[in-house]
Amino acid sequence: IAMAVPRNVMRAVRVFEFGGPEVLKLQTDVLIPDPKENQVLIKVHACGVNPVETYIRSGSYARKPALPYTPGSDVAGEIEGVGKHVTAFKKGDRVFAMDTISGGYADYAVAAANRVFPLSDKFDFKQGAAIGIPYFTAYRALFHKGRARAGESVLVHGASGGVGIATCQIARAYGLKVLGTAGTEEGMNMVLQNGAHQAFNHREANYIDKIKECTGMEGVDLIIEMLSNVNLATDLQLLSCAGRVMVVGCRGPIEINPRDTMTKELSIIGVSLFLATEEERRECATALLDGIEAGWLKPVVGCAYPLEQAAKAHEDIIHSSGARGKMVLLP
Repeated sequence: IAMAVPRNVMRAVRVFEFGGPEVLKLQTDVLIPDPKENQVLIKVHACGVNPVETYIRSGSYARKPALPYTPGSDVAGEIEGVGKHVTAFKKGDRVFAMDTISGGYADYAVAAANRVFPLSDKFDFKQGAAIGIPYFTAYRALFHKGRARAGESVLVHGASGGVGIATCQIARAYGLKVLGTAGTEEGMNMVLQNGAHQAFNHREANYIDKIKECTGMEGVDLIIEMLSNVNLATDLQLLSCAGRVMVVGCRGPIEINPRDTMTKELSIIGVSLFLATEEERRECATALLDGIEAGWLKPVVGCAYPLEQAAKAHEDIIHSSGARGKMVLLP
């Protein structure tokens, strides 16, 4: 006789100890969480994979969740249920979230209602899962922290990944001159298709000279840096007077000469979406929803993996030869 499957359990990736990708364990008997006050339950159709999730999983990140936990922030799917006082959403609504409470690598996820937004019919769920973290981070790096203004130039270092593409699209829409780097021909083309005026291959030995040639004596006003442990010292050579480098990503230490910041009064500024205020998040959401409406916000999805391959996704996001859009998991 076939056993009846309990209705209140789901599949979810669980982490019981910090470590390599192998600590991501898919379990099939995890209880479906209940949405509490001001929360919603989302049936997850796609969940974004972000480099930060690999740092958290390894235990090397500043913030460590209590074990066991389910990774994943930016999900897209349908509202399955709502908690008390939630009036903005109802069962069946298509949504994307920039954050979850219970973790997004799962069949269902609970999120605070104010971190959830309607998903335009223009996008499928994979594209919906590519909006949250990348676009909110890009907007924060450019405007809240980088104080970018129309007419300025921005270099997006590592522009073919999720945050990079989001940065190119936003910066172009807001009137900046956009330069981007990528590690492959395909990546460079993608960067140009998504708002960059010029693209450079950061695997070429002389690519820095090419950027300098392009920017002339002035240098760039702003650099959005995805791999500061490799590029930060060089970034300081590329900036204009009072230029700013935004540290969005880092995978280890680097040695720089602080004197390089003095000659042109340069700023090195760290970016953490986690520290955004409610007001900043709202401003960000408004700008991005306007961008969807206007048509310039177009999420680019890269590799998609089934939930069973979460460990491989974590392996690939760190070790792949060149990013091409946002990586997603499909429950």
